[in-house]
Amino acid sequence: MPEFKLVINDVKSGKSYQKAVTGDESDVFKRTKIGSIISGDTFGFNGFEFEITGGSDNCGFPMRRDIEGITRKRPLVTKSVGVRIKGKGIKTRKTLVGNTLSHLISQINLKTTKYGNKTIPEILGITEKIKEVVKAEEIKQ
Repeated sequence: MPEFKLVINDVKSGKSYQKAVTGDESDVFKRTKIGSIISGDTFGFNGFEFEITGGSDNCGFPMRRDIEGITRKRPLVTKSVGVRIKGKGIKTRKTLVGNTLSHLISQINLKTTKYGNKTIPEILGITEKIKEVVKAEEIKQ
């Protein structure tokens, strides 16, 4: 069974949250591509919809939307995903992964497109302290 680490971006707050998915929860991601819309009901986010925006494989190579398939390739690229080039007109050969999810992918990046009744921190059980309360506690000590 593949294990994926989901990095969920909350568009409203601008924060990202992580969740590990294994077993039956990870079946929804098999053979999907970057740009696909996935319902969050299958992995604990009732009422949510997410768009797959990217990811990386088990060796850390980034996925790229314009490369078809699940294998690694070394295209000649200029500025874009997974590439930082400092000069104008310079091209380089980079190792990148295709746009289809498989058992080799370890991290999946998701963007929230539709929200449910609860917030993402409530579903994950994360308690967020307000900055003012934290500062007040530090002053008392």
